[in-house]
Amino acid sequence: MGSKSRQLHIFFFPLMAPGHMLPIIDTARLITTQGVKATIITTPLNESFVSKTIERTKTCSGFNIDIKTIKFPTVEVGLPKGCENIDSLTSVENSASFLTATRMLRQPLEQLLQDYRPHCIVADMFFPWATDVAAKFGIPRLVFHVTSFFSLSTMASLQVYEPHKKVLSDSEPFVIPNFPDEIKLTRMKMAHQFNEKEGVLETEFTKVLKEANEADVRSYGVIVNSFYELEPAYANHYIKVLGRKAWHIGPVSLCNKEDEDKVQRGKESSIDKHECLNWLNAKNSDSVVYICFGSLANLTDSQLMEIAMGLEASEQQFIWVVKKGKDEKEEEDWLAKGFEKRMEGKGLIIRGWAPQVLILDHEAIGGFVTHCGWNSTLEGVIAGVPMVTWPMFAEQFYNEKLVTEVLKIGVPVGADKQFVNMMANDAYIIKKEAIENAVRRIIMVSEEAKEMRSRAKALGEMARRAMEKGGSSYFNLNALIEELKILSG
Repeated sequence: MGSKSRQLHIFFFPLMAPGHMLPIIDTARLITTQGVKATIITTPLNESFVSKTIERTKTCSGFNIDIKTIKFPTVEVGLPKGCENIDSLTSVENSASFLTATRMLRQPLEQLLQDYRPHCIVADMFFPWATDVAAKFGIPRLVFHVTSFFSLSTMASLQVYEPHKKVLSDSEPFVIPNFPDEIKLTRMKMAHQFNEKEGVLETEFTKVLKEANEADVRSYGVIVNSFYELEPAYANHYIKVLGRKAWHIGPVSLCNKEDEDKVQRGKESSIDKHECLNWLNAKNSDSVVYICFGSLANLTDSQLMEIAMGLEASEQQFIWVVKKGKDEKEEEDWLAKGFEKRMEGKGLIIRGWAPQVLILDHEAIGGFVTHCGWNSTLEGVIAGVPMVTWPMFAEQFYNEKLVTEVLKIGVPVGADKQFVNMMANDAYIIKKEAIENAVRRIIMVSEEAKEMRSRAKALGEMARRAMEKGGSSYFNLNALIEELKILSG
């Protein structure tokens, strides 16, 4: 009797990593605009990552959204104190321990479900056990994937047909079987679960991904942060050919409409909003290249030096986000002597966390050098800018194929193999000439750049329309909510 009159209540449980937390939080906020109650589950040290955004959503909009925390078993798995987020890990062993720790969140999650009795749980793909937990409480579990239909279809095809086992070397190309387009890959570009040369992290990672794939099939369905018009052939392939139940509801980052929302998204920004906007306001439209490799990749000093030299040689204006903080030394080992002085007014280096959505949305941005993480790729699509693709690990190489070969809105820098792991310091170096050439190709006035920009801007407009009333993602989100309401009744 009570459940029929109760407001639909959904739990959202993201993996503790910036690239997973941001889109799930945006999705929770989006769902509350349709009269649904949302509760975000995280750990104590990750609460500050989301609390400002959630408080702002509650205060300014009056939507029903909340946070509940569960203890993260840091000590139990031998992690250093304070390691509750993937971006705080410093070694391969720590990363493997972190994945082990996520399995131990099952019992505290069950307790929360027992206490609050939500109607549904949207859990990150990295929590495959959440499917069984939801079943125990008789509620649907929806899997949240932080990637594209293209990548999901690629992984499914590789799993079923194993074309990588039919080639003789890691560098020999093969065609992905039973696919809407002819896309070639090599073993060097394949995600970890298909890599047979495994260390401790790869073993743990492969195990989780195998369980995740099985849990996907048994779950109620899948939420994908994408929009139909971006990859129609692959949305159809995933849903109709592979037979997966899925809803495309993105790009969810478009729920951040005000500058304040864009700045407060994630960690504290390392640059003042006004300083950043004033710098951009002084530039012409489509004249600045934005360079950022996400929250996880650690580039060596040698690689950072090549990027600096490549940017200087390209003679283009840029904003470059670097994970390394400026230490007490006046000159940094990874910067050419006097680089920042020479680039004054032409280049801006942000050390730490950048308000990426705010920057990309500015009309001065004309190109994006990206690691092809799905959040960043989508944000580049929304901004309508051509991209230089520089994938590093996981499914980023698949996203690169979507950007460069299917959508034709980007050029590859020439990265051709996976990092050994997220903390890799032994990755090969992309030389300054390749960086200079790729940057010039997307930003200089040429027929190629003009065509890419035209396609990118059209996709950006489609992305916004998809999220508006009557758009494909708006329709899908509401269809999902209606279905959950019927189930909860």
